[in-house]
Amino acid sequence: MKSLHIENRFFKLKINRPRNFRTDVLSGITVALALIPEAVAFSFVAHVDPKIGLYAAFMVGLISAVFGGRPGMISGATGAVAVIFAPLMISQIAVVGNKGATEYLFATVLLMGIIQAIFGILKLGKFIRLVPYPVMLGFVNGLAIIIFKAQFSQFYVGNGSEKTLLSSTPMAIMLIGIFITMIICHFLPKLTKAVPATLVAIITVTIGAEILNKFDIYHLRNVLDFVQTMDPSKTTIAASLPTFGIPDVPFNFATLKLIFPFAFIAASVGLIESLMTLTLVDEITETRGKGNRECIGQGFANIVNGFFGGMGGCAMIGQSMINIRGGGRGRTSGIVAASTLLLLVVFLAKYVEIIPLAALVGVMFMVVIGTFEWSSLRIMSRIPRADAFIIVLVSAVTVVEDLAIAVFVGIIASALIFAWQRGQIINVEVSSEKANSKVYKLNGCLFFGSVSSFKNLFDFNSEPKDIIIDFQNARVYDHSGLEAINFVAEKSAELGKSLHLLNLSKECRELLNKAESIVEVSVIENLDWHIADDSLA
Repeated sequence: MKSLHIENRFFKLKINRPRNFRTDVLSGITVALALIPEAVAFSFVAHVDPKIGLYAAFMVGLISAVFGGRPGMISGATGAVAVIFAPLMISQIAVVGNKGATEYLFATVLLMGIIQAIFGILKLGKFIRLVPYPVMLGFVNGLAIIIFKAQFSQFYVGNGSEKTLLSSTPMAIMLIGIFITMIICHFLPKLTKAVPATLVAIITVTIGAEILNKFDIYHLRNVLDFVQTMDPSKTTIAASLPTFGIPDVPFNFATLKLIFPFAFIAASVGLIESLMTLTLVDEITETRGKGNRECIGQGFANIVNGFFGGMGGCAMIGQSMINIRGGGRGRTSGIVAASTLLLLVVFLAKYVEIIPLAALVGVMFMVVIGTFEWSSLRIMSRIPRADAFIIVLVSAVTVVEDLAIAVFVGIIASALIFAWQRGQIINVEVSSEKANSKVYKLNGCLFFGSVSSFKNLFDFNSEPKDIIIDFQNARVYDHSGLEAINFVAEKSAELGKSLHLLNLSKECRELLNKAESIVEVSVIENLDWHIADDSLA
C-alpha cells in the first residue's frame, strides 16, 4: 500500500467528477461526433466499406456499454483490430472478390467474439494484474503518441500515393480552427462545467466554418471535409440500419484454418487493449471495473457484429478519455454515444458532414495532451532505472509495432529484470557446529535467476566432511533451484562428502530423486510450499 501511495503522489491520474445523468448524455453526444471520422478511417485501413466500420462502432459501443464491466468506458471500431483484419481482406479479395472477402471478415469477427467470451467465462481477465505499473505508463504514453501522429494525416488531401499537403490558405484556416477548438476545450471548464467543452468547441468551429462558406470567403467543405479527406471517392457517411445475416462462407475445416489465426490475434489484442483501458479508467476515476465481465461483454458485442455486418472492435482509449474528461461516468454515456452515432449516420448524416475536420483534430490533440503522463517525464530520475527503461521501452514498441506486442515485451522485460534483481538477493550465514561440519543458513529465493549465486557459495575442495544447508529462511521456487541442489549434492559425493538439507519443503524432497541416496533431508511438518514444476501439476 505504501508503494501505491507514492505512485499516486507522483502520477495524479484522478479526475474528480460526480456521476450525473445530464453530463453523461452531453458527453455521450460529444463522443459520438468523435467516433464517426475514426470509424470511417479504420474502415479504409481494413479495406471495407465505411458503413461496416460505422456499424461496428455502434454495435460494439452499445453492447459493451450495457453488458461490459466498466461504466464510462467507450468501445467501437479500432485501428488495432482493423490492422489485423487488413491482410485477411486483401488476400480474400484476390480470391473471392470484395463481397466474398467481407463475408470471411464477418465469420472471423464472429469467431473472435466467441474466443473473447470464453476468455471471460473462464475468468482469465484477472491476469491483467500481471501488467506492471511502468508498463501501464508506457502503454498510455505510447498511445498518446500514436493518436498525435495519426492527426497529421489530416493535413493532406488526396488518396494513397497521390496525397499532397494542404496549400497555405486552407492550412492556415485548418490551424486556426484547431487552435480555437483547443482554446475552448482548455478554458471553458474553468468557467463552467454545465456542458462538455468539447461539444461547445465542435459547435463553435462548425458555425464559424459555415459563416465562411456562406460568405464565400473560403470553401472549407471542399478541402477540409472529413469524409472526403478519408477517401476522395466518398461524399457521404449516410447508411441504413444493420440487418441480420449468417456469414456466407463454407463451414468446414479449411475455413476455420484460414480465419482462426486472425480471430485469435484480434481477440487477444482486443482484450488487452480493453483491459488496459479499463485499468486506466479505474485509475482516473478511483473506481473498480470488472475485467471478466468486460471480456464477456466485448465477446458478445463482436458476436453480434459477425451476424449484423460489423468489422468488430474493442475499447478505445481516445474516446474513453474524451468521455471521462467530459464528465461521463455511467453506462448512460456509452449508450448515448452509440445511439447518437446510429442516429447521426442513418438520419442526420448531412448535418454531421458539415463539421470541419479542424474541430475533430483539435479535440483529438486535447485528448493527446490529457492522455500523455507528463509527470512520468519529470520523475524519471527519481524512480528506479529499470522502471524508467520499461516506460520508454513500452512507449517505443507501442509506436513502432502495436499495443499487444508492447505489453508482452514490457511484461517479459519486467519479469527478467525482477528475476535478475531477486537473483542477486541470496545470502548465507556460515557457522561451524562441529569440527568436520559447516552449516550454511540461506536467506532468499532459490530459482532460475539465483542458481549461479547459490553454486558460487561453495568451495568444494575446502569443504569439511559434512555440508549442512538450512532452508528455514529460504524457499525453492522452481526446477532450476532443485537442479542446483542436485548439482551441489553430486559434487559433494564426488569428493566423498555428505550433504544434509534441513527444513526443506515436502515438494522439494519429492523431486530430489537424483540425490536420494546421498542426501539426508529434514522436513518440517505442515511446511507446504508449492513450487512451479510440472511434476507436481
